[in-house]
Amino acid sequence: MRRIIAATAAAALSASLVAATPALAQGPGKGKGPGKGDAPGVERLTDAVTVNGVLRHLRQLETIANRHGGNRASGLPGYDASADYVASQLRVAGYTVTEQTFTFPFFQELSPATLTQTAPQEREVETSVFTYSGSGTVSGPVVPATNLVVPATPEPSSAAGCDVGDFEPAPEEDAIALVQRGTCDFGLKARNAVEAGYDAVIVFNEGNPERTELVLGTLGAPVDVPVVGVSYDDGVALADGTEATVSTDTETDLERETSNILAEWPGRTKNDDEVVVVGAHLDSVPDGPGINDNGTGVAAVLEIARQYAGTKLVRKQERPVRFAFWGAEELGLLGAQHYVDTLTDEERSRIYANLNFDMLGSPNYVRLVYDGDGSDFGLAGPAGSGEIEKVFTDYFDAQGLETDPTAFDGRSDYGPFIEYGIPAGGLFSGADDVKTERQAQIYGGTAGELLDPNYHTPADTLTNVNTTVLRQLSDGAAHATGTLALSKRGLYGDNPGRGKARGRSASAPGQQGHLSLR
Repeated sequence: MRRIIAATAAAALSASLVAATPALAQGPGKGKGPGKGDAPGVERLTDAVTVNGVLRHLRQLETIANRHGGNRASGLPGYDASADYVASQLRVAGYTVTEQTFTFPFFQELSPATLTQTAPQEREVETSVFTYSGSGTVSGPVVPATNLVVPATPEPSSAAGCDVGDFEPAPEEDAIALVQRGTCDFGLKARNAVEAGYDAVIVFNEGNPERTELVLGTLGAPVDVPVVGVSYDDGVALADGTEATVSTDTETDLERETSNILAEWPGRTKNDDEVVVVGAHLDSVPDGPGINDNGTGVAAVLEIARQYAGTKLVRKQERPVRFAFWGAEELGLLGAQHYVDTLTDEERSRIYANLNFDMLGSPNYVRLVYDGDGSDFGLAGPAGSGEIEKVFTDYFDAQGLETDPTAFDGRSDYGPFIEYGIPAGGLFSGADDVKTERQAQIYGGTAGELLDPNYHTPADTLTNVNTTVLRQLSDGAAHATGTLALSKRGLYGDNPGRGKARGRSASAPGQQGHLSLR
């Protein structure tokens, strides 16, 4: 979703920028980019990061998922095992590792929801619990919202429950509000019912074509009372004026703890107030092992960290690198958001740049670089993001590899950083966009198909990772990490100082969900 960039921070940064990235001399070797010159050692790091090294970590992540219910989702055992693996690899390499824990909204149904009508006749009603419904057993009268649309109109028209005034005052004893799907989010309807004093909520389908069956959905955020769905016909039966009473029971888990894994080389550098944060999200969705999304980003960043230490380049860095593995990205960028939110203003001002790597091995790939300067999509990042974009595009140009821009819209873990005016950039091989004919001519693959047809599914496995693009983008990630860490002049040329991040915008991180909100 679109982000609003912190304008004051961008203005403060812009005065210190130069039009081009540092002049980096081409060095000898495999032609992977700059070597000797402004950032000596970059080529050595890029050469050391191999696709075999990256694949070794991917195999471990897939094994972890297979042993823990087929996923590595935050709040579940597969994530904890993934975090332990990453942390152990970093400690062995010599890094100081910190586990930053935080709680987050979570949802798991612990037992099937039930709904029993107890009067005027007793019957079991088919039901389902809404994602983020609270737990409890509630028995009492059903009180319909005042503006149900029964019979349903041919087109959707119900707004029942969209306003607190749609509910009669709740009786003193336990009572269950009955609302109808339509117009506004399920979560708003449920929260309005709770505000009106009800102890549980039943949502029934709207009754229009394709809106008659048992309704399923998400409330978007936790609600303290039980919220269940029923079909249109069952909802009409409960609302028919016979003063139905029901008993509903739900058992859910709404909060879990997870963590970010952060690693930094011990000791000081010449520019300790210019920290380069290089990150990837560690969690998968609950529906799959997440090997491309985002095992590939994790494996690349982890191998870069290992080789950065193994080549001894870490001892020559001009500015410190903080390697970060974020939790709960799939639930709304929560780990990265927690990290930047809990920094002090001074600590945020010390972050020189954020590099983000999310999906680097899509089977029907495109080599995508975040459009940091906004020249292609009109969504520019904070000042300095264009320079980071150029580090990537210059590298791939030197390899004779074409790239495409991708919108800098904040839909991955760099989003919380740019909210605070911190320059960012990164690479991406594609998710649920469709490959164009032009892209198929450049990159191969199949036009008219998704860049990753396995996105957020159980088929997101190592078998479906494209190792060609994984190698290319891992090299690009290593090059950019080394360039920002080792360059004497930095992103800003002869004037390396940069402005301080002042504040954040009011926009919230985007979320991608599988269940209907309305």
